[in-house]
Parts: sequence; C-alpha cells; structure tokens
Amino acid sequence: MKIDRLCKTYDNGTSALREISFSVEPGEFVVILGKSGSGKSTLMRCINRLVEPTSGRIFLDGEEATGATPSRLRALRKKIGMIFQQYNLIPRYSVQTNALMGRLAWTSSIASLINCFSAEDVERSSQVLDRLGLSEKYFDRSENLSGGQQQRVGLARALMQGPELILADEPVSSLDPATSRQIMKLLAEINDKDGVTLLCNLHLPALAREFGSRILALSEGRIVYDGPAGALSEVELNSLYLGE
Repeated sequence: MKIDRLCKTYDNGTSALREISFSVEPGEFVVILGKSGSGKSTLMRCINRLVEPTSGRIFLDGEEATGATPSRLRALRKKIGMIFQQYNLIPRYSVQTNALMGRLAWTSSIASLINCFSAEDVERSSQVLDRLGLSEKYFDRSENLSGGQQQRVGLARALMQGPELILADEPVSSLDPATSRQIMKLLAEINDKDGVTLLCNLHLPALAREFGSRILALSEGRIVYDGPAGALSEVELNSLYLGE
C-alpha cells in the first residue's frame, strides 16, 4: 500500500490530513498513533474510500484506488477488512450471521438480501469464530455480548473476507485494559500466522510499542514520526501528546 501526498479538508474548513505520504509493505503491523483529532480515523477512512480525500493518491496492491471506477473499487475493497471502534454489528443478528456479513461481496444480490450463504461459508465462519474464542456464541444475538466479544465478532467478519489488509480503527478504545490486550494479541497473531498486513489506529503508546512493528505518529494531520516502535522516545511522545 502506498499513500502519496494525501490531503483531506472538510466542508467546514477543517484540515484533517496535510500532505500525508508513506508506504506499507506486505506483512507489516503498522500502528498509527496520535491523540484525538490528529487525523487517524480520517486517514483510515480515506484509505478504504469511506471518506473521499481532497487530493493525493492511494495505491492498493499496486493499483490506484483514487479515481477507480465503482466496479474496480468494489474489487479492491474485497481485499480489505475493516474493524471499527463501535463494532458496527447488526444488533438483532446472531454472532454467526454478523460474521457472515464479511462474505456479502461474494454473494449474489438476492441471496444477500435474505442472508442466504453457502454451506462452505457457514463452515468457514464456524472455524473463524472457534479460533476467536466464540465457539459457544454462534446463535447469540450480538447485542447481548460484552464489548470484547462484539469486537471479536467484528474481527471474524473482517477475516471472512480473506483479506490481504486489515484496517483497525481504534479497535480497543471502548474496552478495558485486559480486554484491549486480548484483542491486540489476536490482531498480532493474525498478522504473524496469516501474513495479513495490519494498519491499526491507537491512542495508547504502551499498546503501540508492544504490538506494532512500526509506528506512524500523527499530529494535526501531519506525520511527525515514522520508524520502529521501540525507537519512539519519551521526548517524542511528550511532544506528540503534550506539545512539549
């Protein structure tokens, strides 16, 4: 993935991203670190084209996503799993059905309207849910789960896409510290064992240092650090969060 001079200015005049440029190699675990309002979520949503950038270019798998036709954009999105801060599950649907939503791009329009998935997809969803510790929750409504369990379902949905890249937008900001580490461990395992590239927004430096192989620090829409997680100094962190 390559980002070239990406800018985003909202209609109210807010400049969320200012000339952002970086590349991510296959298999990397990159953490985007920064305080609230630094541009992390806008960057993530621009990459997946949930938000339209004002200028700049985004390349996914060597192909430019900015300016792509709707059909090409759909094809590119098939390779990208998205994990959201607020889970974005369908509350009344079961855990398994929510996980199967990750297969909608491969399902016919009529079948998707009635949530009719292939036996192969159902079996695969069972394997993914088992892997994520949800083997006893297949038929529970997602609204009845804890926050950590709901985020696991969100991760299962992303994995059902068979992604090459996962974008995780503040995946643990609503969770307690212990549960946050559990979710981050699962992401690290998927990165390590499955070879899925991870781009993860975080606001907690400790988690970024522990799980990221590389940190991109954002401040006021600009990259102010790009390097190994272990090399980010306390002085740089203080500058990032406290402006010292």
